Amino acid sequence: MLLGYSLAFGPDKGGMIGGFEWIGLTGMERNPASSAPAVPPIARLLFHGMLAAIAPALISGALAERTKFSAFLLLVPLWVMFVYVPLAHWVWGGGWIGNYLSAMDFGGGLVIFVSAGVAGLVAALLVGPRRGFGVDPLPPHDRLLAILGAALLWCGWLGLAAGSTYSAGGLAAHVVVVTVLSAGTAALSWYLVERSHKGKASVLGTVTGSVAGLVAITGAAGFVGIWASLVIGVVASLACYVAVDLIPRLGVDDACDVFAIFGVGGIWGVLATGLFASARINPAGQDGVFAGNPPLLGIQAIALSFVLGYVCVYTWIILKIVDFTVGLRVAEEDEVEGLDQTQHGEKGYAL
Repeated sequence: MLLGYSLAFGPDKGGMIGGFEWIGLTGMERNPASSAPAVPPIARLLFHGMLAAIAPALISGALAERTKFSAFLLLVPLWVMFVYVPLAHWVWGGGWIGNYLSAMDFGGGLVIFVSAGVAGLVAALLVGPRRGFGVDPLPPHDRLLAILGAALLWCGWLGLAAGSTYSAGGLAAHVVVVTVLSAGTAALSWYLVERSHKGKASVLGTVTGSVAGLVAITGAAGFVGIWASLVIGVVASLACYVAVDLIPRLGVDDACDVFAIFGVGGIWGVLATGLFASARINPAGQDGVFAGNPPLLGIQAIALSFVLGYVCVYTWIILKIVDFTVGLRVAEEDEVEGLDQTQHGEKGYAL
C-alpha cells in the first residue's frame, strides 16, 4: 500500500522502476462517477499484494526451525522492496525484461518462484543447518496437515493462475486446465519414480510432486498448449525429485525443499516457456522453439540468468544486514526447546 505497488506497477521510469505517483494508493480510490476499467487498479493491487506475499512465505520454509522471528520481520520488507518489487516491474510493470527483452512470465514462475527458491537457498547456506541435520531424522511433524495444506494450495493456485489473465474468459479456462494437468501429471510421475527408486511411494512425495507441477506450469500456463503441460509436469517432477534427493547430500539444510521444488521447478518452467509457447494459444505471447521460433528460448535463458544473479547478490546483502543488526540465528538452547516457546511464548499443541 505505502510504496511497493507504486514502484512495481506505477508509471515506468527508464525500464528500471515504477514511479512514486501511487504512493499510499494515491488516486486509486474508487470514483463511482468515472468509467471503471474491466479490472480496477485497486483489484490489481489486491491480487499483486497476494503474489508479493507468497515469495517471502516460501523463503521462510528454507529457514525453518532455527531463525529468529525478529530477523524474519526485518528480512521480509527489505527483500520485497529491493528484490521482489524491481523484478515485478521489470517483468510485468513495463520494465526492461518484459518490454525490451520480451521475455515471458505468465503467472510468476520467474518473479515469484525462481526468486524465492534461489533466495531460500542463499538463506539456508548463510544460516546453516538445523541442529541434528544429517544425523537425526527431521521429518514433517504431521503428514495429514501437509496433505490438507497441499489441497488448499492447489485450490488457491487456480486463483493465482486464472487471475493472471485478468479475465473470466477462454484463456482463464485454458490456464486452469493446463495447471491441473501439469500438477496431476507431476504427482503421478513422482509416485512412479519414488516407487521405482525406494520400493514404496509415499503420499508426502506424491503431494510434493503435485506442487512441483504447479510451480513449473505457472510461468507458462497462458502460453502453452494442453499436451505441453503434460510434458512440463513430467519433467518438473523428475528434476525436482533429483534435487530433493541431492541437495541434503551436499550439506544444505533447506528445511522445506524450497529451492529443490520452487527454484528448480521455476527454472524449468521459464525454459519450458521458451520451448512450448505458442501464439495460437495466446496472441499476446510469442511462438517458442517447437512453434518455429528458437530465439525465444535464448531470451528466456537471458532473463533467467540475470534474475538468478540479481537475487543471489541482493539476498546475500540483505541477509548480512539482518544478521548484523538483529542476528539471524537463535541460540542453540532455544532451538532445542523449540521456537514456538522461545520466540512466541506459546505452544503449537497443548497435549
